[in-house]
Amino acid sequence: MPLASAVLSLIAVLGFALPAYAVTLEQKLAALSGFSQPTAASAASWRAAWQNQAAWADYAFDWSTDLCSSSPDQPLGFDFRMPCRRHDFGYRNYKAVSQFPANKDRIDSAFYFDMKQVCAGYSGLSKSTCDGLAWTYYQAVKQFGDLVVTDAQIQRVKRDAELNAQNAGA
Repeated sequence: MPLASAVLSLIAVLGFALPAYAVTLEQKLAALSGFSQPTAASAASWRAAWQNQAAWADYAFDWSTDLCSSSPDQPLGFDFRMPCRRHDFGYRNYKAVSQFPANKDRIDSAFYFDMKQVCAGYSGLSKSTCDGLAWTYYQAVKQFGDLVVTDAQIQRVKRDAELNAQNAGA
């Protein structure tokens, strides 16, 4: 199975990463689609590209990440950093080509798939706990992943909460 994933990753890299001409929107969308499926082959393909970003320079992908945003990247020791990286990649790059709403559900499903793959490495209570955390993270991005919240809004909510707490104690 690891050999099949490696072969698919190599095919994806060679098939998309070495254009001799400017990358078209259709080519970029095809690569994005290949990198954002809830499958092992897609995850392996994305990981190979992430590890060799220079080969994808013509695509002008945004590889930046804040990992799991304001949520823990390794809740209770379960390492969700790579799933969060791929999730950020999907969100940022589909937004950059104005194709985010049509692809959000699939990107979120791939995120859940990736976290379940992390959890598959555990058993018993640890696996159940990891699966529960993965489900919670998935539900959070499914419900709130397309919200845009500014720092000013966060600070206003924080001030309001502090005032409410002070008023309740008075």
